[in-house]
Amino acid sequence: MNHYLKQSLWGVLIGGLTGLGMSTPLLAQSDKTTQEDPALKIYRAAATKVNDLVHTKLDVRFDYAKRYLYGKAWITLKPHFYTTDSLTLDAKGMDIKTVAIVKDGKNIPLKYTYDQQQLQIRLDKSYTAATQYVVFIEYTAKPNELTVKGSAAITDAKGLYFINPDGTEPNKPTQIWTQGETEASSVWFPTIDRTNQKCTQEISMTVQKKYVTLSNGKLVSQKNNADGTRTDTWKMDLPHSPYLFMMAVGEYAVVKDSWRGKEVSYYLEKPYEKYAKQIFGNTPEMLTFFSQLLGYEYPWVKYAQVTGRDYVSGAMENTTATLHGEFMQKTDRELLDNNNYNETVIAHELYHHWFGDLATSESWSNLTVNESSANYSEYLWLEHKYGKDAADENGYEAGVNYLTSLRYSGDKDLVRFHYHDKEDMFDAITYQKGGRILHMLRNIIGDSAFFKSLQVYLKTNAFKATEAHHLRLAFEEVTGQDLNWFFNQWYFGKGFPELDISYKYNETAKTVTVILQQIQRDPKVWQLPMAVDIYEGGKATRHQLTMHNRIDSFTYSYTVKPDLVNVDADKVLLAKMDDHRDFSSYFYQYTHAPLYMDRRDAIEEAIQRQGNDPQAIKLLQLALKDKYHGLRSMVAGKLKLKNSAVKAATIGILTEIAKQDPHALVRAAALENLAELKDPQYKALFVNATKDKSYGVEAAGLSGLATLDADSAYIIAKKLESDAKGKLVSAIVGVYAQKGNAADTGFVSTRFEETSGQDKLNAAFEYLGFLSKVNNTPAVVKGLGQIKGMTDQFKSNQVNTYISNWLDEISRKKSDDAAVVTGTPREELLKQADYMRKASEALKAKIKE
Repeated sequence: MNHYLKQSLWGVLIGGLTGLGMSTPLLAQSDKTTQEDPALKIYRAAATKVNDLVHTKLDVRFDYAKRYLYGKAWITLKPHFYTTDSLTLDAKGMDIKTVAIVKDGKNIPLKYTYDQQQLQIRLDKSYTAATQYVVFIEYTAKPNELTVKGSAAITDAKGLYFINPDGTEPNKPTQIWTQGETEASSVWFPTIDRTNQKCTQEISMTVQKKYVTLSNGKLVSQKNNADGTRTDTWKMDLPHSPYLFMMAVGEYAVVKDSWRGKEVSYYLEKPYEKYAKQIFGNTPEMLTFFSQLLGYEYPWVKYAQVTGRDYVSGAMENTTATLHGEFMQKTDRELLDNNNYNETVIAHELYHHWFGDLATSESWSNLTVNESSANYSEYLWLEHKYGKDAADENGYEAGVNYLTSLRYSGDKDLVRFHYHDKEDMFDAITYQKGGRILHMLRNIIGDSAFFKSLQVYLKTNAFKATEAHHLRLAFEEVTGQDLNWFFNQWYFGKGFPELDISYKYNETAKTVTVILQQIQRDPKVWQLPMAVDIYEGGKATRHQLTMHNRIDSFTYSYTVKPDLVNVDADKVLLAKMDDHRDFSSYFYQYTHAPLYMDRRDAIEEAIQRQGNDPQAIKLLQLALKDKYHGLRSMVAGKLKLKNSAVKAATIGILTEIAKQDPHALVRAAALENLAELKDPQYKALFVNATKDKSYGVEAAGLSGLATLDADSAYIIAKKLESDAKGKLVSAIVGVYAQKGNAADTGFVSTRFEETSGQDKLNAAFEYLGFLSKVNNTPAVVKGLGQIKGMTDQFKSNQVNTYISNWLDEISRKKSDDAAVVTGTPREELLKQADYMRKASEALKAKIKE
């Protein structure tokens, strides 16, 4: 699963607020992390296996009006080891019609009890581990009538989703899709809904002929029925876990590709059919790359990818049939601003077909065995396809996401046998921290041993349930090393090291001593292997060291005093580091050390010093022409142009970047910074940018123009309305908010309604920013109703808290505005303030529930 919401939530929330000039409300931390929580005292063991799933055969049809699934299930099982005369199946919120044992083609009724969560079945006799048996169940699944709890990563857990089933929403297709992780497959079919279960499957779906279907495995038959429907049967011959079962139904365009004789296909809404290869076209190359890298060829019969409206979880690696949120559907113009994000999601879900689908974590406590690997696949793909700079940027952002998350939820073990709820496992520790840990391990043992170890892990554990120790044993088998120290430190513990780095030079002895001190509050002492590069006369000499103690020092000889001592020269440590050295060494680092993080660290130092250090300004001049667009964009956005020296040294380069940098994100960053000057000489530049192919550049140009000539920006915004997506929509809403014209409510309201999935969060903040500037009570009432609908969808206390706090701020602003006007305008503003206040109170009441 791609953890899209959790990775992007804070940036979306804060960016949405500050982008419209609002202050950022504080978010109250959850009390679930406190040790007083009794749930944290429960040891979360892997599920005990009494019976094993062998095969699941389903025959289903759908009632769109009722949001029901009518199903028949034939479940083949066998006792795991001990003889048993009973069976427990997960079956959430169903009507159970029949429970029977299948004998000689006949259904013989069985006794059972059902509590709306589990079926407790008394078998017809005792069965031994050598004997299989088949249970038949006829049932009705009613997902919309089930009360369920989601998480920050998976915002709902109904298992089966009917999207616009009545066709009443004109801009939304009618679809059905499923989401099984964590344990929601048992909402739509009876099963043993545990990750350490695996079975083959066959699913027959009866649908209207106009619909396309998708499920796991291969489409083995299509049969037209007398009632005008069609039954599609999908068969999966290799075993996988129930949470990976899937269905999708809709009026999709299907674009076919292939890889080594296997079908590769892309299911999209029809308007995006012509962009399918631009969105998904690198999938066959990924299949080749990962198969070769892992020494284990993609094992499944096909690979399909489908999009789902209002999808609750970013993307999900259902075996052979990944489901993506609709954010994956982008035009060629939108992809210019995407910075390879779509591809990292595609890589993440595909890599799961080895790590997660083939070898599956045996419990949610071990979830990181699946998710850290998939997270790290993003790095591996970017490194292969776009170079090490792009990969290292991804790695840096992963580390920042992990460290940022600690402000809100605290630190926890990577492999976690104590948690409040299984949904809490889907966090930046499991994903991003886990991925960074794999990167460190790769650096310690070397590429050849690292990828050979992954191959051994996969071949040893194919179609099995695994835990972190299986991964450790594979690495130990290949390397011949005892790696308990690494796994105990990183996998079965929490935290990270904080290093204070200083240097002592002895010119007489021609030595430099590197002094490393661990300053983290935790008494834990980390064992930290790392490289140190010492640069003399333009050449680097590498030294390997391992820090074992709270304070260690390492002394190295030199001939000429080094220009740079580069600690953690491979830039792999997941650590906070305070490196005490002068800026000249950072300048040298930028121009001589090769890695993205070498250059980024130097740039960040220069950004901090740019106001009063000529050498820092010179470095930023160089960095504006860096070979990697991500660093050019970073510098372009952070130049302090109001400083005369900075402006004099960089304005010419920045203006040229705004006009003609080959990467849209760099052009946009330069335009956004130039807009801060509010200098009329750039008006033509901004106007010209509103004609760019990139929506992001158009947005930057429009926003820049609005700072100089609000009326001209408004006229252009009106012209851009008809083809506006992404950041351009935000820019148009910002222009309309600046104008404060209630007549523009229709555009803002409609675009909010058309947005779904995680993108709706940002759209909500933009909508509220607009409503804060408009004195129109019907618009406020309508907008608050729409935003309430969004909060009902997300069911997130974090989102509710932010929106509630912002509503309070807008309410105060409208009350203040009312104090300086009279008559009807004053009355309307007070009404709006009251609506905002009441909406905030309603959200706060939800939070307390």
